[in-house]
This record gives sequence, C-alpha cells and structure tokens, in this order.
Amino acid sequence: MRLISNRGATDPRTNLALEEYCLRRLDMHRPYLLLYVNKPSVIIGRNQNPLQEVNRAYLRKESLPVVRRVSGGGAVYHDPGNLNFSFLTRYDRNYFHNFRHFTQPIISALNRLGVPAEMNDKNDIVVGGLKVSGNAQYSTGKAMLSHGTLLFDSDLTALEQALHTTDTTGVDIRSKALASIRSRVANISDYLPVSMDMAALRSLLLESLFTPFGRIKEHPLSEDDWKRIQNLAEEKYGSWEWTYGRSPQFEIERTGRFEWGTLQARITVEKGVIRGCDLTIDSLKKADIRSLETRLIGARFGAEAIRNILKDSD
Repeated sequence: MRLISNRGATDPRTNLALEEYCLRRLDMHRPYLLLYVNKPSVIIGRNQNPLQEVNRAYLRKESLPVVRRVSGGGAVYHDPGNLNFSFLTRYDRNYFHNFRHFTQPIISALNRLGVPAEMNDKNDIVVGGLKVSGNAQYSTGKAMLSHGTLLFDSDLTALEQALHTTDTTGVDIRSKALASIRSRVANISDYLPVSMDMAALRSLLLESLFTPFGRIKEHPLSEDDWKRIQNLAEEKYGSWEWTYGRSPQFEIERTGRFEWGTLQARITVEKGVIRGCDLTIDSLKKADIRSLETRLIGARFGAEAIRNILKDSD
C-alpha cells in the first residue's frame, strides 16, 4: 500500500478531486491510502438533493460550502475535528459493498487505542451505539474507492445545525433523491483512555494501517498531476452543475402570503432547471401570472436566477 499526500489541502473540492483523479489515473496494481481533513463544509452523496439535506440558512450565515461527492450515501458534516480516510484499490466484486473489509483495519486501530469501536448493520463504525464514522463506496468498473469519516473532535453542535433541515418547514418536496438517515453521533476523543490530538491520531492510525505492508511509503504526484487535480476541483467540484444540477428530479410546492394576497407555487425541477411552473394567485391586484410562469421555465432553480426574473415583474 502507498500513502498519497494531499499537501495539507483543507478545501473539500480539492480533496474530492484528488480522490477521483487518483482513482481514475493511478495503476491499481497496489492499494493506496488517503488521509485528509476538510475545513467546515457539508458533503452530500451522489444521488442526493441538497435542498432536502442541509440547513441553507445556517450554511449561508456561516459561509459553508456544499460539495457533492462521486459515492452514494448520505450527507455528512466535515470540519477540522473530522479525519477522512480513503482506500483506493483495484475493483473486486468480492469487496464492493463489503464495507467491513475496509473498515476493520480502522476498527482494529481504534480498539488498540482503547476505543470500543465496532461496525453496525448500516456500515457505520459506532461506539456504544453512537456513530463515529459513516462510509460510502464508488467504482469505475476497473478501480474502486471506499472512504469514510472519523469524528475525532468535531463540533457536534455545528454538525447538528448544518444538517438540520427545519428551514424547509412549510415546503412540500417530492423527490426520488436518496434521503440521509440521521443517527446519533459522538466523538472518538470522548472514549480515549489518554488524551491526544488529531496529529497523534493520524500518526497512530498510519502506523497501524501500514503494519502489514512494512514501513510507510508514499506515492508521489507530479506538478502536472496537481494541475489536473486543481482543474477538476474547480471545473467539476466547484461547479453549480455538479453540486446542484446533478440533483434527481423533484417537485416543490410552497405558499407565500403578502400584503397584496396569496401566491402558491408548484414547480418541477430537473437537473437543477425549472421544467414546469404553475403559479396560482389570490389577489385583488391581478398580475400577468402566466407570463411569469413562462419566464421561469428554463431558469436555474436558484435564488439569484429567480430574483433576476422577478426584478422585472409586477
């Protein structure tokens, strides 16, 4: 196994791009390992709708990015107290969806540190029934990725706020998107018999994971590799099309009450774009509502795009 350095990057777009680039470009005649820490952010699964997964008001207030990953599974909160691990290997159908194969070395390392970690039937690593790690996988057909989180000393209050979706109260959303299954969580640091920081955990984890392979060896990436990784981070993981446009089709219904009356909106969104719009107005002030519907169809389903259309409306 070889360790791949992420050069200390904490931008989730860079680290997710690094995972995908290595998965698609490296020769998988040997396994590779990535360990990285992201700045505060929310990472959603490949088949999720961010509208249903995050507290948008909180994320706007804290300027937290939402980034979509290539693997499935639910939404997770990352911050400097969360250590992420990624195993990249040759595709093997015996190990795809076999999460225990990849998590057992992590569990064994935690056990050696005195943490009574185990795996549950949801493919999570838990301690005392509380989740400390969620896991997901992705395959290109030739190579596969199995990655997960380790809540070491994360801000659990911020985690709860970021993934608490009460800001959609009163909004009816119908979607085929995969919804996250919320679990009670805990930090690994609360179960350690001796105090340590993230750097110490990383070092001990590396030592344990590389024991079967001898000394820790790194796989160097060239400057050209890093240029391609940064391009992927910007063009894919930093794009609206990937993060929001990839959302499965959904329908949203919402009612707004104003001084001049009530407006009810039923909107169908596909690939992040409004494909159907039905507006009903109950007001003594009659507006050209059909014209507004026509102008909304084809627009991105986002605040800025819709505001630009409404600026010229009565």
